[in-house]
Amino acid sequence: MNEVQERFLPNITLLRGENLQYLFTALFILGFISFLVSVVLMILSIRKGNRLPIRFIFLTTAFFAIASIGLYGMLNLSSNSTQSEVDQAVEHESSDATTEKNPATSPQIKLSGFHMTTDEFKNKFNGAVGKYRLNGLSITRLNVKDSSEQGTGTFEYVFNDELRLVGVVNADESVQEIRLYGTGDTRKPTGGIFLTAIATLILTTNSEYTYNDAQDVIQDIGLLDRDVNQSDFDEATVRNELEYRFNIQDYGHSTFEITVAK
Repeated sequence: MNEVQERFLPNITLLRGENLQYLFTALFILGFISFLVSVVLMILSIRKGNRLPIRFIFLTTAFFAIASIGLYGMLNLSSNSTQSEVDQAVEHESSDATTEKNPATSPQIKLSGFHMTTDEFKNKFNGAVGKYRLNGLSITRLNVKDSSEQGTGTFEYVFNDELRLVGVVNADESVQEIRLYGTGDTRKPTGGIFLTAIATLILTTNSEYTYNDAQDVIQDIGLLDRDVNQSDFDEATVRNELEYRFNIQDYGHSTFEITVAK
């Protein structure tokens, strides 16, 4: 197919469709009117006691067939036109979705790291806290500090004397790393608010996860095992291109961190 055909083929197809629409409409109107006239004449003839000619009955049947053909053609063309519009709409939506997923063709700026700003992180974190009623973990305000030398920044939030949250922000203002610091005697079984905060961070970085999914991640790390070495522990797992790591540095300090998997 040459360039001229590609340019004018849609217009030709459209004209053909319009012509067929006019043709079927005309067939339906003429056939239906003729059929009604024939029926009225048949009724009047029967009332007068006249015998109906066979060809008159054939004409009435033919008029009905013509009207039916016209009606069928109109409905068929209308259905094809509607389906074409739906297909175009679906294709347009698919094209938009592809553009959004492809940073090279999308005009929007795509965030790196966790693909969320500090405000979005705070809202998702608090959303998980409210959804699962995780009392005592809400974030009121993140203290963000910029670093002009490296083009990055950090934020911090202190839950209590034994639990502190620290994060790293990229130059595009997206969260890149998250670390949760816990203090206390790690020789005791890990649990309480520290473990709940870990689950909340997992839910925050995976919007489709449930609390059971978060527990599965904790299980993969090995925190729920009975033989966990509380004085020397460093295990990690990767989910959805994010690495979740728990580390015990000594008897008094534990760290849970989330970074982009390499």
